[in-house]
Amino acid sequence: MKPNIGYIGLGVMGHACANNLLKADYPLWVYARRSEQMRQLVQAGAQPCNSPQTLAKHCDLIFTNVSDTADVREVILGEQGIIHGAQTGSTVIDMSTISPSVTCQIASVLAQKKINMLDAPVSGGSQGAIDGTLSIMVGGKADVFQQALVVLQVMGKNIVHIGDHGAGQVSKACNQIVITQTLAGIAEAFALAVASGVDPAKVKQALLGGSAGSRILEVQGQRMLTHNFTPGFKAKLHQKDLCIVQKFADELAIELPGTKMATTYINALVEAGMGEEDSSAIVTLFEQRLGKKF
Repeated sequence: MKPNIGYIGLGVMGHACANNLLKADYPLWVYARRSEQMRQLVQAGAQPCNSPQTLAKHCDLIFTNVSDTADVREVILGEQGIIHGAQTGSTVIDMSTISPSVTCQIASVLAQKKINMLDAPVSGGSQGAIDGTLSIMVGGKADVFQQALVVLQVMGKNIVHIGDHGAGQVSKACNQIVITQTLAGIAEAFALAVASGVDPAKVKQALLGGSAGSRILEVQGQRMLTHNFTPGFKAKLHQKDLCIVQKFADELAIELPGTKMATTYINALVEAGMGEEDSSAIVTLFEQRLGKKF
């Protein structure tokens, strides 16, 4: 018998994940602060709820996918939070990108009520969520992970148990470090090519066949060349994630100089009013400096 599942947070990513759970015939309860975000899923068979607390009463597994650390804390521990409705032995799986330290704190509070928790942030963008091919980085107890794995496989293909509580969020921080610096590196490389009169599209083609080749170069590099900045991942959300990375680095008293430099590009992009665009739009900052489009 399939477990009853709840999904809280029905933005682009959450809606797609919840829809895949419905397609896999899981009994699904949903909650979103804006009722219109639930409408399509309810029409497809999901049960609407008026609070996280109410949703939790019906569910064995409860997914959360909301904007930031404060939102996760409120949804799980707030006045009408999951903790007040969840059954003993149920599991909260947070797919948001938030502070690793706060994740551990929330997991500790839930454990006092005999409620399990996994932190399971994702990578793969909106298309990966739609296709059910996300990379999911999981922190929490190994036995809880194994019990939830079959459900996670509905939403992702590369699912890795990283370690105990917070480890999934640490892995996502590492992911954002690599992505941000790679985006900046690609934009710089294209700038060098254009400044020297070389076709950046041909440079991209050549690099993809060698050690510099990457998924980011293939997909985001092409976005840069065609100026297709329809968001796979919005710059303003990227900025939020990088703030989490820096705060966590400060907690650990370590320096991340490359990330700091690359973050200045994302910050400048948001300040320029392009926070709703894809992060690959950082290429426009280099075009402005060069005085020409790539």
